[in-house]
Amino acid sequence: MLTAVDHVQLAAPPGSEDTLRAYYVDILGMTEIPKPPTLAVRGGCWFRAGAVQLHLGIESDFRPAKKAHPGLRVTGIEAYAARLVAREAAIIWDDGLPGYRRFYSEDPVGNRLEFLEPALSRQW
Repeated sequence: MLTAVDHVQLAAPPGSEDTLRAYYVDILGMTEIPKPPTLAVRGGCWFRAGAVQLHLGIESDFRPAKKAHPGLRVTGIEAYAARLVAREAAIIWDDGLPGYRRFYSEDPVGNRLEFLEPALSRQW
């Protein structure tokens, strides 16, 4: 029986770890968590915010996914969007999901990220 999503893994190009750290820690406000030594030798980095974990793994022939993405639930979506914009991260608001406020952004290597918050009254 499935009980929860443990983490989401995204891909990144070799040598991008410092750029990823700047984005996921400084812009999104996540905390970097250490990778086990047996996995750390592969490169990449892992991040956490509360129960949410994002793992960035290195792919030598990296191409960012333009459709696939994690959907990250936030509280105070307007303030969170303002945080990203103030740190020069582009966002695109989307009203296509009834009952939610949401926007999209991309990390520095082009991975698509969705940020969403339930509206006060859902329409479905």
